[in-house]
Amino acid sequence: MTQDSNPESFQKKHPPNKPLLQFDGGDWHVLMGAGFSWLKQHSQIVNALNVFPVPDGDTGTNMVLTMQAAWKEASARTSTAANEITQAFAQGAIRGARGNSGVILSQILRGIAEQLHESQEIDAKGLAKALKQARETAYKGVIKPVEGTILTVIREAADACEHAAALDPDLRFVLASTLTKAKQALDNTPNLLPILKKAGVVDAGGQGLYYLLEGMLKVVNGIPLPMPEQVTSETQTAMPPPDLHDIGEEEWGYDIQYLVYGDHLDETQIRQALLDMGGESVVVGQSGSIVKVHVHSADPGPFLSYGASLGHLDDIVLEDMTLQTLRRKGEWDDSKLQLVSPSIPALPRITEHECLGVVAVASGPGLARVFESLKVCAVVRGGQTMNPSIEDLLQAAESLAQDEVIVLPNNKNVILAAQQAAQLAHKQVHVVATRSMPEGIAAMLAYHPGAGIEQNLAAMKAAAASVHTIEVTTAVRDAEFDHVSVQKGDLIGLVDGQLVSKGDDHLQVALAALALADADEESELISIYYGADVSTEAAEKLMEQLQEALPDFEIELHAGGQPHYDYIISVE
Repeated sequence: MTQDSNPESFQKKHPPNKPLLQFDGGDWHVLMGAGFSWLKQHSQIVNALNVFPVPDGDTGTNMVLTMQAAWKEASARTSTAANEITQAFAQGAIRGARGNSGVILSQILRGIAEQLHESQEIDAKGLAKALKQARETAYKGVIKPVEGTILTVIREAADACEHAAALDPDLRFVLASTLTKAKQALDNTPNLLPILKKAGVVDAGGQGLYYLLEGMLKVVNGIPLPMPEQVTSETQTAMPPPDLHDIGEEEWGYDIQYLVYGDHLDETQIRQALLDMGGESVVVGQSGSIVKVHVHSADPGPFLSYGASLGHLDDIVLEDMTLQTLRRKGEWDDSKLQLVSPSIPALPRITEHECLGVVAVASGPGLARVFESLKVCAVVRGGQTMNPSIEDLLQAAESLAQDEVIVLPNNKNVILAAQQAAQLAHKQVHVVATRSMPEGIAAMLAYHPGAGIEQNLAAMKAAAASVHTIEVTTAVRDAEFDHVSVQKGDLIGLVDGQLVSKGDDHLQVALAALALADADEESELISIYYGADVSTEAAEKLMEQLQEALPDFEIELHAGGQPHYDYIISVE
């Protein structure tokens, strides 16, 4: 970041009592930082704007994490040219985007950068053109755009910006007019999307965008806001999702991660070199002159030395996964710094011939093991409240040996990120738009290694569509949908994402949901995946009760380990 890219310099450069006629890149960095900071401080409010009363409000978190990636990329630049800074924000956001709201936000920043690709400064008319391009890019990024969402807010904000720029070149006036219209559009979202009116909320993504714009206007009007790195733990309300390492996965050796800054870097050559060196779980991704390396090995030395030979290293992460695993298993005594049990298995190596060219998102370690048992090559952590980023999915797909890869997002809020990753990939990536873990598992069961890609895609889509998914969780707020009235703390059941039942215990809720799951005479299998907060004994008791109540079904029980949802149940 340049010395001029801070709020104090901005206020000296642009006193509030004088017209503001143009921004340079440093100014844009300050504005975006203020918007990010303001969004960050209000992310819990955005998270709470959830249509259904289920514990998956993560729109604010996803937008914060998307902006965090954008901010990090832009902060590495020293230029004051608007085109370079807007491009940096776009690049960071695109690769770090999470969830539908984060992906759309990344497309908004991408549109701004595309319009300003030759601009050193931004004036009122240039900003209007940039927001117009942002609107068009955001709409194109969604296969079926829906009004009453963040798309409506950016559309009407862009129109207002254009009208204001035609009246007055002062950017303070233009931004104020833009924000006013954005607020009107946000308040109107329930009238455009009936489900929002039923829930009594405005669109969460639109609210997040409003906070971003509001933060920008505050700085322009002389109201100081902290830059993102100055937001304290008391004000920061969004945290990155936990890594699967933290919830029980057994891994060995060292986890080695770093960024390489250098000229003429080739991610394909780097990936092959890491594999030739004996690296495991190799993931390499490139953006311009920066390459991200993630590799596992029993000896980190050669891999760090190799990275240093390519260029400058940054963001180095080195974790001893062996110690982490041994501590979890009670096989390492920290007080004596010695092994309780010395048996450490060798690192497994998955090759193209041992796994299938599929990437699957899994929300718990048990579900991850299910996909691995079906020979999925790469399992990406994620699910409700912890959506993986575009870069997570992209790197997983690029790391596989296969030339064609299939991605199973297994969550409706990950589908758009998967589709964007497919567009960015250097290989052919196909997305089967699975909306739940059971749909993804059904899709994998339909995969035939000897079939062609088109045949497998058709079979997997058909299999996913044939499954009904039931989720049993706890209501996080009072709500009423389709004549089901629930209060905060009630056990509730959803069928394919729709609230259908409530009750006093899991059996009551599950039975009511199963009765409404449209299980026909051909349905014969019920699979139960119990969550991280459910004991094995409780899950086994529920299975026995369901088997007694539904004797015509075969019932299977699996430890899913997913957070928030006590039970995920599939009917097929």
